[in-house]
Amino acid sequence: MKPLRYRTAVHVLAPLLVLAAALGAAPTAQARGCTARIVEGWVRLPPAQMPMMAGFGRIENRCPTPITIVGVSSPAFGDTSLHETRIVDGISRMRALPELRIAPDGNATLKPGGMHLMLMQPHAPLKPGSKVVVEFKLKDGGVLRGELEARKP
Repeated sequence: MKPLRYRTAVHVLAPLLVLAAALGAAPTAQARGCTARIVEGWVRLPPAQMPMMAGFGRIENRCPTPITIVGVSSPAFGDTSLHETRIVDGISRMRALPELRIAPDGNATLKPGGMHLMLMQPHAPLKPGSKVVVEFKLKDGGVLRGELEARKP
């Protein structure tokens, strides 16, 4: 096998390096300054101290590309997850959602009886008006941060 001459190596490798750099540097919607946002976020306070609460609000994606949420966390809770309640054969059933895709210029509504956040094992009691930070982990590696306000039912 003959070694590649310098000129041939440059002609073959240079375009590949340029392509690799372009793909690696392709900005996501988040990097271009376009970020989704959480609006009207709130946490339903239970009538008595309980180890579980629910979070609601709207996630708006005004970006030209879709976003996919693959996880959620909050420093205020030991366990946080995205769930959906559906009526199946006349029975209300709740299941965890492994991911949630939001189309470009679309939104997802988290509401009682539908998609919602399960907020379990609070680290401290919440009072009406308390702010709860939530972080949605995105499939592209980004994080969408939002704030929910604690409210009485």
